[in-house]
Amino acid sequence: MADSRPNVLFVLTDQERYDYTAPDGPPVETPAFDRLSRAGMRFERAVTPIGICTSARASLLTGLWPHAHGMLNNAHEADAIRANLSTALPTFSGRLAAAGYDTTYTGKWHVGRDQTPETFGFEYLGGSDRHHDDIDEAFREYRRQRGTPVEETDLDDEIYTHGGPDEGVLAAATTPVDVEDTRAYFLAEMTLDALDAYADGDREGPFFHRTDFYGPHHPYVVPEPYASMYDPDEIDPPESYAETFDGKPAVHEQFLRYRGVDGFDWETWAEVIAKYRGFVSLIDDQFGRVLSGLDDRGLAEETVVVHAADHGDFVGGHRQFNKGPLAYDDTYRIPLQVRWPGEVDPGSTCEAPVHLHDLAPTFLEIGGVSVPDSFQSQSLVALLRGEAADRRDSTFSEYHGDEFGLYTQRTVRTREHKYVYNGPDRDELYDLAADPAELRNLIDHPDYADVRREMRERLVAWLDETADPNRTWVSKALG
Repeated sequence: MADSRPNVLFVLTDQERYDYTAPDGPPVETPAFDRLSRAGMRFERAVTPIGICTSARASLLTGLWPHAHGMLNNAHEADAIRANLSTALPTFSGRLAAAGYDTTYTGKWHVGRDQTPETFGFEYLGGSDRHHDDIDEAFREYRRQRGTPVEETDLDDEIYTHGGPDEGVLAAATTPVDVEDTRAYFLAEMTLDALDAYADGDREGPFFHRTDFYGPHHPYVVPEPYASMYDPDEIDPPESYAETFDGKPAVHEQFLRYRGVDGFDWETWAEVIAKYRGFVSLIDDQFGRVLSGLDDRGLAEETVVVHAADHGDFVGGHRQFNKGPLAYDDTYRIPLQVRWPGEVDPGSTCEAPVHLHDLAPTFLEIGGVSVPDSFQSQSLVALLRGEAADRRDSTFSEYHGDEFGLYTQRTVRTREHKYVYNGPDRDELYDLAADPAELRNLIDHPDYADVRREMRERLVAWLDETADPNRTWVSKALG
């Protein structure tokens, strides 16, 4: 008897902002992501549980909050709190593989230093990056065969943090190679090869295939026509670029110096933003190739397609670069789109607050697999089907630091307000309706005393519910 369970194609982008695929966002060309939204559901209030790669990706696998799975900062750094994710924790991928799904993976991993996707139930097809994982040589060999070795590529229009390459990191540049030489193109090609295997019957389904693009994470290095697709002179500063840091935690302003962008003027930022937008459009075009590949192979109607990002990116928002101990929507709000033929109404939107790691039980429910009791997340299937779902009206996030050291932070966000608990510094409270750019910290404003108390109560209840190890101390501090 044929297995009637749907296939799943999951595409995860790396450090992609929510607003670039939102209808009211900046003018960025994303026809493929727009096509996905028109054919499925777009989530308007999706957030990441934590704004750093390893931790968010570990939560996605395990359905757990970072403080529960223990991967609190990036695994590849020397100061990683944990180098590897515990193999004793149930994962959605392991459960799907055990239940008969053909689970394959290509692209970025960045969860465990000495692990690969194959440790957690996937067959890894290749495409890793040397900086984060160095799992295989596939992309580098691909470039060598094309006559454009990665190591021998000279870049143009380079912009560095800290004033130059000696002390800074590359923020943006133009690469002279063809689009076909980019890692984004290569990963799309590998995804199409995987789809060929399923369509031709070389592999038995149902399948769960995951493609993790390396981007639009910095360095924003793109070829033409994407490098000049967006004119820096036509890019307006975001509203949050007016940041003064008045009343904010001291680390916010300090991070300008730490990241080496305190010397960036608007002209420089506009150049950087233009390259980031070009990177988004490059990935969108490659995602479009994959969507067309599903159609061409007759797989579209039986395949659920999901696009999300591990977290966002400042790209000049609040004049910041990359990410860090700043709980703004720039880095915590994420794109999330799902197309499920026959189940999800085309062109629908969902305003319910959801988290990235809610995808773990979602994938299991789609595949008819039971959800482990350990998961601290809720399936999105009821929401996708337009059914009523018993959910909180707020989202939560946490942060523990990255390469600069530990930093305790917890965040609760409703539609109207955001409260940020900063262990080492002053807390933050924002009126998102009146101040969507999060410029004015209202933590001490007398008119917001009731809001402050209510948001603290929400946060403390979540700390207790999830057995956050800081719950005793934070509850006393906020009491």
